[in-house]
Amino acid sequence: MDHAVLIESFSEFKDSKNIDRATLMSIMEDVFRAMVRKKYGEGNNVDVVINTEKGDVEMYRNRTIVEDGMVEDENTQIALSDALKIESDFEVGEDVTEQIHLEDFGRRAVLSARQNLVARIMELEKESIYQKYKDRVGEIITGEVYQAWKKEILVIDDEGNELILPKSEQIPADFFKKGDTIRAVVLRVEMQGGSPRIILSRTAPVYLERLFELEVPEVFDGLITIKNIVREPGERAKVAVESYDDRIDPVGACVGMKGSRIHGIVRELRNENIDVINYTTNISLYIQRALSPAKITEIKIDEENKKAAVYMKSDQVSLAIGKGGNNIKLAGKLTGYEIDVYRDSDVEDDEDVDLDEFTDEIEPWIIEEFKKIGCDTAKDVLAIPVDELVTRADLEEETIKEVVRILKEEFE
Repeated sequence: MDHAVLIESFSEFKDSKNIDRATLMSIMEDVFRAMVRKKYGEGNNVDVVINTEKGDVEMYRNRTIVEDGMVEDENTQIALSDALKIESDFEVGEDVTEQIHLEDFGRRAVLSARQNLVARIMELEKESIYQKYKDRVGEIITGEVYQAWKKEILVIDDEGNELILPKSEQIPADFFKKGDTIRAVVLRVEMQGGSPRIILSRTAPVYLERLFELEVPEVFDGLITIKNIVREPGERAKVAVESYDDRIDPVGACVGMKGSRIHGIVRELRNENIDVINYTTNISLYIQRALSPAKITEIKIDEENKKAAVYMKSDQVSLAIGKGGNNIKLAGKLTGYEIDVYRDSDVEDDEDVDLDEFTDEIEPWIIEEFKKIGCDTAKDVLAIPVDELVTRADLEEETIKEVVRILKEEFE
């Protein structure tokens, strides 16, 4: 293998991997010195000159001239008679410099050197990717879906690096196929088997925070501070915001005119409902805001045990709890308090609740089926035995039993 072609291939490898010239030359010098040591047993007396622009390498071995028959180390010493063949006026004690050619090492040694160099550069490349993404944890990246598997998606960034988006870090409604463009946040970077593994996420709260920074200039500039974010990915999120500038309405700025700013975020998160509330150190007011859109009539705080008893009218209970309990669960996470909801004692025991108040827990089309048989309120449904409801309503028995369970909880 011609050494010019060999060095040129190294240079091309360097360009494709974005490794700086100084680092490449340092690695190449180490590799060639290793070749010399393997052949001659010593490499300190060898000068290696590499020119990656021209694509060549030159190696020179320096030896000291000694009297004939006094050579103890052929690598560092040369007999006078041999030195005179190189140049006729050499004398004992002088240094002789000879060029070493790659051809002198043999094809096998050259190929071995190339493999060694490739391995060294690959190792350096992996470390470079690891450090690059280690510094980008918490940042949004855009990539292309290269392969979609059952448990994870392989994403390629604009430099060809491989990133992983696990199923657990995808929004439930996410569906990507090969070639799709995807946005996610760098969640963590880990070394696995000597190779960097970059994990992305679309469900982490920090992803929502970065989306707010992209869509809301006041958040990006620091005029509005995001105090806390809690999410139930794909379902609901609550964001507490604060501004130290009294002239800025933090909630209004985040939502935008007619929801223009937040709509883009909602679409990116597969129609995830986002409640933006004003942060406050008044825990009672904070809990009230966190339970939005439900209206509270009274609240009792137990600061020592971090508990809150919230009282409200019957028609507000389902709103406070939310679909699948998401609203009250997220409110608890946001405020750090365990929240219990109770009906206001002033409300009469026989007060009924319209079925439309349960849309957070019961699908609207199911409610419509009950209305078709004359059941407009919770007690209308509960007054009819389950087997009769199965006969009258065009619904599965399991669906009816689930609805009855939800309605009964409303009055417990």
